[in-house]
Order: sequence, then structure tokens, then C-alpha cells
Amino acid sequence: MSPLQSTESRQQHWSFVLQKVRARVQQANTVVHSGRVVRATGMVLEVVGLELPVGSACRVEVSQAQAQEPVYCEAEVVGFAGERSFLMPLEEIHGLTPGARVLPLQSCGQFEGRRYPMGHGLLGRVVDGTGQPLDNKGAIQNSKFAPLTAKTLNPMLRAPIEDSIDVGIRTINALLTVGRGQRMGLFAGSGVGKSMLLGMMARFTTADVIVVGLIGERGREVQDFINNILGAEGLQRAVVVAAPADTSPLQRLQGASYATRIAEDFRDQGLNVLLIMDSLTRYAMAQREIALAIGEPPATKGYPPSVFAKLPALVERAGNGPQGGGSITAFYTVLTEGDDQQDPIADSARAILDGHIVLSRNLAESGHYPAIDVEASISRVMTSVVPLEQVQQAQKFKKLFSTYQRNRDLISVGAYSPGHDPVLDQAVNLYPRMEAFLQQQHTEGADQVSSLDALSHVIGGLPS
Repeated sequence: MSPLQSTESRQQHWSFVLQKVRARVQQANTVVHSGRVVRATGMVLEVVGLELPVGSACRVEVSQAQAQEPVYCEAEVVGFAGERSFLMPLEEIHGLTPGARVLPLQSCGQFEGRRYPMGHGLLGRVVDGTGQPLDNKGAIQNSKFAPLTAKTLNPMLRAPIEDSIDVGIRTINALLTVGRGQRMGLFAGSGVGKSMLLGMMARFTTADVIVVGLIGERGREVQDFINNILGAEGLQRAVVVAAPADTSPLQRLQGASYATRIAEDFRDQGLNVLLIMDSLTRYAMAQREIALAIGEPPATKGYPPSVFAKLPALVERAGNGPQGGGSITAFYTVLTEGDDQQDPIADSARAILDGHIVLSRNLAESGHYPAIDVEASISRVMTSVVPLEQVQQAQKFKKLFSTYQRNRDLISVGAYSPGHDPVLDQAVNLYPRMEAFLQQQHTEGADQVSSLDALSHVIGGLPS
């Protein structure tokens, strides 16, 4: 055998050996790094032996009676201190024992990091904060999967707010016009009709897609909103993400982020999206529960600083996309505790939103629906998206309405006499028509054209 043939023979031999070694390595069991639970306090699990970044998904092994295979409960890393990681489960854990194993999610045969269903397959569906269906319609079809976070848009590349969007509410369309891509707050106490108002927007808006996030609400309210307020017509082009009050704070937090991520996905497809979040306050409360549980000190009225960092991070994801692309017009409800408009969450939300609509308990108790307080409400972009004539008519309407309200007590006791104040005389004469203009049945839609015609009928032709 020549030296050349000998060299080729050795190369073939070692190539064959390497192939066999490679095959055995591929078939060998991989090493699974796991940690163990050393402490469980309230909602937080303390784990050692596992070094994962904050936000990583894990599975905690729990003991179940008569279970042949290990049973796992999903959790997420929410913080760490030294060598200890703090985990919070997505659901209530039963059967947790001291020293229970904790595995990274990808080691359990799952995705590398949690991914959620997106796309048109979600239209008409109701899902929870993890993307699992709640409507008993089977698995979600024709959907893609994506992580919960998306690339942050450069604010200089966003399209400006130049066009108005029809929300189907006469008062808002005419007096508080909302721009396409605007982010508005709906400030209200409990029981003043905010859910009904949101349902009217979802049914009558001209947006292409509606994404509804029901965060921290009562379970009964979720079903009532879907069946009776949103209705079958509204649900056809809507996606509902429900994380009721009885779910873990982590799932409520994820539910709000998931609803926003779905809206971002539709916006990236060039669609105009109406995002309805009910409520931003429950989102802040969920973050407060998590932050206090892992030891963050409270600051303003019991809210830790991280709450006020999370709010703008969520809200800023809405808005217009790049020029020529889609948009997210967002409405966030803000619960004002005891109708206190200076509540820390309400005050913070008012500063980061593009306007606010205040619902009045006095109006609601008098049977005035929708109970929008036009004096306390404002749309910061209205002057950029409507003609000057509409702005002047809206200002005239508010001036006359406010004049009447300031003199209401004098009028009711008979102390008002006409002829002394021309503006008050106009306000008194027009008040019945103004009050009728501000009221609207929940089954009645009012598009922009009819809203402006109604405003002109009430206020048009009067001197400024």
C-alpha cells in the first residue's frame, strides 16, 4: 500500500468514527440544570441553584396524588437577591413541597421563552393572559407565535396624528374628537357606565380591529361585557384578552401586555386598531402586588416606584406606526377611588395620556347617559384633526353649558331674571337641546357626520 492510500484509509476510518460519536452524542440525554424551592411566602417562591434573567419562564414540580408523571406549574422570575431567585406562579399552586424542583421552561420541551398566539386567527376569540382560549371554541387556528415584547418604535419615525377616528359616541365625536393613534383616558368611579361606554365604542367605531383587555375585572363582568355589551356583532372583529380579578397578579400584568402586543401586531400589518384597556388601575395594582411581595418599598400611597415606571412603558406602545402604516387608538379606563381625581394612578395617567374623558357620578345618578362631564374632559389633539369651525362650535357649546351649570342653583330657586346677562340667557334657552345632545342610548350609534350636524343644529349661527 502506498503512503497516499494509507493516508486516505486513515482519514476514512476517523471520519467513520467521528460520525458514530456524533450520533451517540445526539442520542445522549442532555444535562438539565434545575433549582429547588427553599421558601414559599405568600405568592413568591424563593429558589436556589437556578440563575435565569428576570422575565424567564420556569416550571415548578408539584406533587399530585395518584399522578404517574411529574406535574408542573408554570412560574416566572420576577426578581433576585444574591443567589436566590424570586418566582411568581401564573396560577394557584397545590401540592408544593420543600425542595421542589424548578426547571427552565425550555428544558421541559417548550419554546425557548414563552411565546403567544398572534394574528387574524384570534378574531372573534376570547383568551386569557397566556393566550389559552376561554370561549370553548377549540384551539386557535391560523395563528403565528411571537414573544410578548416587541421592538420599541423610534418616536421620530411615528406618523403624526392628523386624522380623526369615529368612535360612535356623539359627545366624543363632536366635542372631544379623538385622533387616529391618540391615547385617551376614561376616568370614572365604579358604577357610572364606563363598561357600557366602551361597549358602544367597540360596536360603532370605524376601526378595522378592536382589541379588548379586561384586566382585573370581576369574572361575571367579563361574560356580561362579551355577551351583552360587546355583542356578537362587535366580537366578530374583536379579540378579547381576559385576566379576571381571581387570576394571579402576574397573569393580570401579562394580560395587559398581551392585549397591547396583539394590537401592535395588527398595526404592523397596516390596520387601524382600537385598543380598549379596562382597566389601567388594575394593571397598576397587579404590579404593586408583585413589587411589594419581592420587597420593593412603597412610596406614593402604597404604590412602589416601579408602578409609575410600568405605566408609561405600557401606554407608549400604543399610537401610530411609521408613515403610511397602521395605528393603535387606545382608551384606558382609570378607576378613581372615591371619585378622587387626584388619586396617584389617575394623576400619573393624566400626565402620560393625550387627553381624558371624565364620567360624572352625579350625571349617572340623574339618569344622564353617557355620563360624560364635558367641562372636566379634554382631547389634546382635537385642534389638529378637525376644522376650525368645529373647534369654535365646541368651545361655544362648552361655554354655554358651563355658564348654565354655574348658575344652576339661582335658576332652580327662581332668582334668575332674563335680560341682565345675554350669555346666560342663551344658555338657559339652549340648555334642553344641549342636554338632549349629550345623551345617547347604548343601542344607538352616532357617526361623525351626524354628530357634527347635531352640534351645528344646537349651536350653529350663534355669535361667538
